[in-house]
Amino acid sequence: MKAVETNLLKFMQGTKQFIIPIYQRKYSWTIKQCRQLWNDIVRVAEDEKIRGHFVGSIVYIEQGLYQVSSVPQLLVIDGQQRLTTLTLLLLALGKAIEESGQTLDITKKKIMNYYLVNSEEEGELYHKLILTESDKDTLINLVLGKELPEEYSPRIYENYHFFVESIKNSGIDLNKLYQGISKLIVVDISLDRDHDNPQLIFESLNSTGLDLSQADLIRNFVLMKLEPKEQAELYKEYWYPMEKSFGNLTNSSLFDRFMRDYLTVKTGRIPNIREVYSSFKSYVFEQSEQDVQQIVADIYRYSQYFVKLAFQKEKDKEINEVLTDINTLKVDVSYPFLLEVYDDYERQIISKSDFIEILRLVEAYVFRRAVCGIPTNSLNKTFATLSKEIDKANYLESLQAAFLLKDSYKRFPTDEEFKRELVIKDVYNFRNRNYLLRKLENFNRKEIIDIESYTIEHIMPQNPNLSYEWRRDLGPNWEEVHKTYLHTLGNLTLTRYNSELSDRPFKEKRDMEGGFADSPLRLNRGLARLETWNEEEICKRAQFLADLALKVWKYPQLSDDILAKYRKKSSKSESVTYTIADYPKLQGDMLVLFNELSKRICNLDSSVRMEFKKRYIAFKTSTNFVDIVPQESRLRLSLNMPFDEIQDLKGICRDVTNIGRLGNGDVEFHVSSVSEIEYAMFLIKQSYEKHREDE
Repeated sequence: MKAVETNLLKFMQGTKQFIIPIYQRKYSWTIKQCRQLWNDIVRVAEDEKIRGHFVGSIVYIEQGLYQVSSVPQLLVIDGQQRLTTLTLLLLALGKAIEESGQTLDITKKKIMNYYLVNSEEEGELYHKLILTESDKDTLINLVLGKELPEEYSPRIYENYHFFVESIKNSGIDLNKLYQGISKLIVVDISLDRDHDNPQLIFESLNSTGLDLSQADLIRNFVLMKLEPKEQAELYKEYWYPMEKSFGNLTNSSLFDRFMRDYLTVKTGRIPNIREVYSSFKSYVFEQSEQDVQQIVADIYRYSQYFVKLAFQKEKDKEINEVLTDINTLKVDVSYPFLLEVYDDYERQIISKSDFIEILRLVEAYVFRRAVCGIPTNSLNKTFATLSKEIDKANYLESLQAAFLLKDSYKRFPTDEEFKRELVIKDVYNFRNRNYLLRKLENFNRKEIIDIESYTIEHIMPQNPNLSYEWRRDLGPNWEEVHKTYLHTLGNLTLTRYNSELSDRPFKEKRDMEGGFADSPLRLNRGLARLETWNEEEICKRAQFLADLALKVWKYPQLSDDILAKYRKKSSKSESVTYTIADYPKLQGDMLVLFNELSKRICNLDSSVRMEFKKRYIAFKTSTNFVDIVPQESRLRLSLNMPFDEIQDLKGICRDVTNIGRLGNGDVEFHVSSVSEIEYAMFLIKQSYEKHREDE
């Protein structure tokens, strides 16, 4: 390696060509970085005391990569952002000089011949800077004064235009501006391919521009060590098409997500999103039997599945319809599992009908859990390891069994639980309410209704000041009915006449133009036949729609014999099952006390589950928040939270941090009678809320 400090303009002078290799990211400096460079140049231009301004390093391989030509070709490893930005500034300065008509120290022709072109050469060798595929033609056309290509690079053009306008609006003396540019200093670092490791040098450089994304680092790692011919083949066959499918990586976070999911599929471990590159390197080093081309081809194959999943690009309309539904639920955590299923489908391990059934099963699992309020923070691990539970000879059946055998916070809510929660849920403020109503409206319907053009209608109005007619129909307890059922499924429908329906009495809403009787929607059919709208009708409609929901989001159906077969196959032996009868101290008054307290705890939320352990009873969402140890004349409770965070107004809690006790947590207190339950719930709620926040 040779490194020397040098003047940037002198570095660019002479016959030479800077080539940005195909594995480098596209030009990515924004107006913000350009403005910073512009301000620095103006400052040093106007201050004669400043003799130089350092702008970073330019690292390149000097020889051995390309065939010998009349122009030395330098492969730029680091520094393309600075080189490209200065090229755009010099172009803008040349334009300003030409338009000014002034006689200056520098001319447009000299700027071109010294810094931008190799004036004695032709074709591509004429240009001093050759960018990557997506930026190349835009810069060449700007240098030649031609119109922009049809698919031009917005960043190249916008930054060039920024410099043109900055020169014009600042009114800066053009000689001074050129002097400012002449003060720019870089470290010129040339590498010897035979002795230096460009990849290690590239990783260790501290860029003064934009941080490299995980995608940039992975691309460089894959392609940098290859010979130019291999680079070009791999880039054009796999990497460039992949970048285009991700929108040319204008948002590299999506590619980072894909690589995390890809590595999860391949390794069974979920990498940290900020450490995808290091995880990828470890994975590659482990694949000693595969060469780079095989690995890149595999990444490309899975990227096609990811794009179909994320952007609904599947050509098969039936499959694409399910993918749209899954993405509406925003369950990206299922992608590692779905990528593997997609691969099995493409390799014809599963049929199209089974593939769709599997997708629908995932959709039902996620949606039922959302309705039942089950915490989502365990889903990433559930889906990351789900494929290990599948017998690929009995793909669909084994997946159904895997879901059915999950319990506690990983469970697939049963029809009973799903229906119970759906009819009482505040659907109006539910994130997936439009999805819910769309699916109910369009179930088994060939002429699909686009509900995005409809609005949510409360059949019983939201206005708390209900009219006489509404109060009469709802009955003497109308306020309680309004409070209880307003936002629930039974009281919600769809309309395009929301403002016209407003707070009108039910019969007017039913019979007016555009009213329920005049609606083409199935959701409104039952309303057309009703004479009144009250608590009874709301509950009937809720039950009807909930029964329909059971058909839309189906629960897996397997016989007990088949389920028992998969239970036996499970690698982990079933743990001992305990019941309330296994606690001899829970009898008489203590049993009454426990039953009352446990009921209050379970009523905190539908996600709360009670589990009987060997010597205590646990109450959990995704993990324990309170445990109860039955004793002779009282219940001992452990709250799973730091002692210094509990608000204990009565001072009954004890700090048991680092003391070996049954149960989980650092806070302990006792309950001896039903009269103490109210204050106990005040303490328990604090632990419950803390765990909900952590989720």
